[in-house]
Amino acid sequence: MASKEKDAKKAKDTKKEKKPSKYNPIKYVKEVINEIKKVTWPTKKELMSYTAAVFAFIACFAIIYGMTDLGLSKLLSIVVSG
Repeated sequence: MASKEKDAKKAKDTKKEKKPSKYNPIKYVKEVINEIKKVTWPTKKELMSYTAAVFAFIACFAIIYGMTDLGLSKLLSIVVSG
């Protein structure tokens, strides 16, 4: 009998947990604005430095990728014609 009571109590507890939360868009926007205020934005000098670093990385990667592609295509043409 005690186990039936425990099962019934567990069933009631799970019903309480499944209560859907209400979406409040105004509260969400206010929380987003508060979080954005906490962000430390980079200075113009830092931003230019980061941008230059990204462009340099992309240029290096493009050169390496292009050289690898060229080398592999030459190797493939040698193997196929050979």
